Amino acid sequence: MTTTTLSPAPTSPPKLWSRLRRSYAFRATLQAIFTAWLVVTVTFVLIRLMPSNPVDRLVDRLMNEQNLTLEEAQAQASAMFSVNFKAPILEQYGAYLLNLIRGDLGVSISSTNTPVTEIIARFLPWTLFTVGLGLLISFVIGLLLGMMMAYWRNSLFDLVISTFASFLSSIPNYLIPILLIYVIGVQLKLIPVSQMRGAYSPTLKPGWTLEFITSILTFALMPVLTYVLSQFGHWALMMKNSTLSALGEEYVNAAHARGLSQGRILTAYVGRNASLPLVTQLAISVGAVVGGSILIEQIFQYPGIGTRLFEAILARDYPLMQGIFLIITLTTIFANLLADFLYSQLDPRVKIGG
Repeated sequence: MTTTTLSPAPTSPPKLWSRLRRSYAFRATLQAIFTAWLVVTVTFVLIRLMPSNPVDRLVDRLMNEQNLTLEEAQAQASAMFSVNFKAPILEQYGAYLLNLIRGDLGVSISSTNTPVTEIIARFLPWTLFTVGLGLLISFVIGLLLGMMMAYWRNSLFDLVISTFASFLSSIPNYLIPILLIYVIGVQLKLIPVSQMRGAYSPTLKPGWTLEFITSILTFALMPVLTYVLSQFGHWALMMKNSTLSALGEEYVNAAHARGLSQGRILTAYVGRNASLPLVTQLAISVGAVVGGSILIEQIFQYPGIGTRLFEAILARDYPLMQGIFLIITLTTIFANLLADFLYSQLDPRVKIGG
C-alpha cells in the first residue's frame, strides 16, 4: 500500500502580510525607509529656500571675472548646468527622486561637474575615521570611569571626575577645538597647529608604511581629541547614573549573597545592564557628531565630509549638499537600527519579534 505525503500548503498572501506586520524587523525597516524619504524631502525643499541659487552665483562670478553682459553670462551658465534650477520645484523634486532611485546623486557644481558619489567617497572615510575613533575612545573611557564613580560614590575620585565631566558637558563643541589650539598649539607648543592642514603630510606618498600611518594619526590627533573631550563627560555621567540604579537591583544583592567577587559583579551583572541605555544613545550620537563635524573640520582644516559640506553651502552646490545630507541621514538611521538589534542581544529579556 502506497502512502502519499502531502506537502504543506504555501503561505497565503494575507497570512504572509499578517506575519510581516508582526515582525519587528519589517516594521523597523519600513520606518527607516519612511524617515529617510521624509528627511530627503525636507532637505530638498529647505535647500531651495536658501537665498540665491547656483545659476545666479555663477552669473555674478562670470560678469565680474570675464566682464560679460548679463545675457551672455546667463547663456554661458545655462549651458554648464544639466539641471534647470529655475524649473518648478515639483519638477525638480520628481527628477531628483528618479535619479536617486537609480543611485545617481548628480554632479557637483562647484567641482567642475565631478560626480557627487566620487566626492563623498573621497572625503567621507576621513570623517568616519576621526568620528568613529573619537566616539569609541570617549565611550569606553566614559563607561569605565562612570562605573568607578558610581562604585566609589561620594569619594574624592567621584568628586573630581564628576566635576570635570560636568565642565566638559557644559562647553559648546565649537569652543573645545579653539581651546585645544590655544593651549596645546600656542601656549605649550606641543603640536605645530599651523602646519596641521590636511589628512597627512603632503611630502609623503600614500601607502601602508609606518611613516604614512604615523602621519595620518598625527594629523587626526586634534579632531579625535576634540570628539573625545566633547563626548566623554556625557558618557561618564550617564554611566554613573545608570550604574547607581543597577547597584540597587535585587539581582546584585543576590550575587553578593552567592559570594561572587566584586569584579565579576561589576562586569557581568552591573556593567552589562547599566550600559544598555547607553547603546541607543551611542547610535544617535553617530549621526549628530558626523553632522557636527562641519565646524570642527573647518577649524582644523581637516579634509572630511564636514569641510566639503561647508564649501558646498557657500557655493550653493545643491547636488553635493543633498548628497552629503543624505549620507548623514542614512548613517543615523542605520546606526539606530543596529542599536535596536544589538540591544536585544545585550538584554535577553528583549526579543525582536511580534
